[in-house]
Amino acid sequence: MSTPADAAPTAENPLTRERSHLAASRAALRAMREDVESLDIRDVTANWVNAEVLARQIDERIKALADLSDTPLFFGRLDYSHAPGAEQAEGARGERFYIGRRHVHDADGDPMVIDWRAPVSQPFYRASRKDAMDVALRRRFGYTGGDLTAYEDEHLSDPAEAATTSKLLQQEIERPRVGPMRDIVATIQPEQDEIVRSGLGGTVCVQGGPGTGKTAVGLHRVAYLLYAHRERLARTGTLVIGPNKSFLHYIEQVLPALGELTVQQATVDDLVAHVEVRGSDDAAAAVIKGDARMAEVLRRAVYSHVTMPTEPVVVVRGSRRWRVPAYELEDIVRELLDRGIRYGAGRAALPQRIAHAVLVQMERAGEAPDDRVQDSVARNAAVKAAVKALWPPVDPAKLVLRLLTDADFLAEHADGVLTEEERKTILWARPVRSVRSAKWSAADAVLIDETADLVERTHSLGHVVLDEAQDLSPMQYRAVGRRCTTGSATVLGDLAQGTTPWATRTWEEALAHLGKSEGVIEELTAGFRVPTDVIAYASRLLPHIAPGLAPVASVRENPGFFEVRTITGAAGDAPEDPAGAAEVVAACAELLRNEGSTGLIAADARVPVLAEALTAAGLTYLSPGQETTAETRLTLVPASLAKGLEYDYVVLDEPQAVVDGEPDERTGLRRLYVALTRAVSGLIVAHAAPLPPQLS
Repeated sequence: MSTPADAAPTAENPLTRERSHLAASRAALRAMREDVESLDIRDVTANWVNAEVLARQIDERIKALADLSDTPLFFGRLDYSHAPGAEQAEGARGERFYIGRRHVHDADGDPMVIDWRAPVSQPFYRASRKDAMDVALRRRFGYTGGDLTAYEDEHLSDPAEAATTSKLLQQEIERPRVGPMRDIVATIQPEQDEIVRSGLGGTVCVQGGPGTGKTAVGLHRVAYLLYAHRERLARTGTLVIGPNKSFLHYIEQVLPALGELTVQQATVDDLVAHVEVRGSDDAAAAVIKGDARMAEVLRRAVYSHVTMPTEPVVVVRGSRRWRVPAYELEDIVRELLDRGIRYGAGRAALPQRIAHAVLVQMERAGEAPDDRVQDSVARNAAVKAAVKALWPPVDPAKLVLRLLTDADFLAEHADGVLTEEERKTILWARPVRSVRSAKWSAADAVLIDETADLVERTHSLGHVVLDEAQDLSPMQYRAVGRRCTTGSATVLGDLAQGTTPWATRTWEEALAHLGKSEGVIEELTAGFRVPTDVIAYASRLLPHIAPGLAPVASVRENPGFFEVRTITGAAGDAPEDPAGAAEVVAACAELLRNEGSTGLIAADARVPVLAEALTAAGLTYLSPGQETTAETRLTLVPASLAKGLEYDYVVLDEPQAVVDGEPDERTGLRRLYVALTRAVSGLIVAHAAPLPPQLS
């Protein structure tokens, strides 16, 4: 049953009662916020440090209780046949729960809205006529802005009621968007919910084609884990890793909308920012530097600094001289190496081990030294000199610089790991005077991060979400894995959208490099965002770019708008000539008449031409990462930055130019696949040059 927005509200009309509950819930949320704002902590804190910590926690709680006027406070209702978890008494009725983005209670503490992450809310996503999960009625609500305007009922316990597709659910999925990515909490599907609610202890890898909701699933899993394991994750921390700043800006409002404000966001480049990146590698060098074999080269280079002693250590204390012979020192050094501890930890342990050897001699001589004596011996000048000679400090950036500029040093430590040709490929052509003057590349920064971890252990977080993972190199996976060695991860990606020369071949390999070989691989194949005709057209490329992947099957009833349009101008033949771009701009203007956002995606080399044409036509536009508004709904997107972004409507300019902009055809076709699948409601493919034959 569905009640539309224009139904006349009466005393008996359920819509009136639901609106009353919404108003009461908003008032209750406001009261909860006011209660927190009125807290006086002056007499409950022991010192200023505690006061600062408590004040910050209160401030975060106030922000989490914000009532977003255009965001529905609840989106569904469950009427249980029985009270959950209780035996049903004869004639008794079950409980009713409103499902929303956060918990809201009244002045007596009784719940008015249940958090979507609570166990009692799970049937809202998973109950069906085959397994009603004791739900008698599931009600979905429709909103216009923040106003409740419709509802739709499913009587799951009534076998006479035929199963139908939820119109409100379809409308919510297809609702036009302006601004950043929004949450999908009202539309989570059963297969997505299983991933969202999977436990904190296990790593999950989600393979999902365009429009399957993998990014949203990953973000909602973070929100769920913070709900279910808040104290633990508050101590250990959570992190979302995206491919670039534009992508992070696009998704940054999802978790705050769900009341989660403590999750950090970063790119892989942010994680490994030990040096300033001012240079770049050609594809061949980047592939080798990103190869997992480089980890062994770096390990050898780091530990090559350890040398075996040839002289004893003589410690003078008062009138006594204590001698630790060279062979005993060698035993100490070898024992530390055999333990496989990090270089820095070994260096820190060595003076204590030498001091312990001296204390053993003291005890044999009848003395009774304590821990203070051992610490004093460890700081003795002779011991410190021996440690510096046997286990000298290592600067990660300096070591990597030496490997990349000293052919003999590289050959020594890459022997049997890299071929001579591979070593020549990564060696810098010119010498560099210092770490600061070096033009480091992004791949070099990852090598420095690996080296830094060999020296000192990288801090581990409780949970890490890695999105668009298919473009990471093995060494980048290792860099991410270091951030969750004692925690878990959610890995999100699509092998068909890998557009780097080192793109992931299999998720099993990726999990192994991440250090999470035990991770479970899940596949999402139901498409909710990309229209049927669009995904069918883009899937023509799959046999050429990822033969083993199943195409996404769109579950949307609306096929969407799709057109391949031949341009009569010269845009395809002369990219530097803006004349042919006029028809592309006209297509953008045509789509802007619709509600929602529009993206103009083009090969990077074509962007300046199209920018000039848009300006000449008086169409204002944004760059990726800038937030669309009601006044400016057009974004000009270089194909290299399109991954992970979505627009209601897309104009794709010159597909063949997108392919030709990449170093090889397969990468170009993968880039084209990404560009073709950014549209939620409609796509115009505009071309003057012939289309790639793979689209025929």
